[in-house]
Amino acid sequence: MRSIPLTFCAAAVVAATLVSAPAALADSESGSDPTGSGSGSRTTLSVTPPSAAPGGEVALRLDACEGKEAKGNSDVFASESRFSPAADGGLYAKARISSDASPGDHDIQIVCTDAKGTKASGRVTVTDRDQATPLAPVRAGGGGTAVRTAKEAHQDGPGTVQAVIGLALAAVAAGAVVFRRARRRRQAED
Repeated sequence: MRSIPLTFCAAAVVAATLVSAPAALADSESGSDPTGSGSGSRTTLSVTPPSAAPGGEVALRLDACEGKEAKGNSDVFASESRFSPAADGGLYAKARISSDASPGDHDIQIVCTDAKGTKASGRVTVTDRDQATPLAPVRAGGGGTAVRTAKEAHQDGPGTVQAVIGLALAAVAAGAVVFRRARRRRQAED
């Protein structure tokens, strides 16, 4: 009986191990050392979200760059991205996807302003503009119940109907307790 939950847990662990991270991560290249083995840490670029529609915006985060600034380019960016220090370390920039960007995967190239000219690369996916994406939660429900529920959620408290039902249920519960005690007393006397 316990083998089924154990099997599902093991499958979940294997799936989590094999699935790549949602953000696009890239390894760095140093200007003088393309393997990056000369420095103790590797520069990584993360793109959040990893895909955007034309006209959308993505956040770029660069870790382990020794400089205080960096510049990023892509053929789908509306303009060059300029990185600045983030509050928690690393460098941060935002990039707007050009309104005429073609759908598909596009490379991003980053150059740090450190002494080595450290480079990093990443990838962003441009989605088709005609692809339907929800902009807000859909108010769906059986026959308009979502709209009705939204209106009822703004009430200040229980109404008269709820108060009467609550009192009736409390009376039934009290009656059941009294009836049960009386029955036990009769059984104890017999």
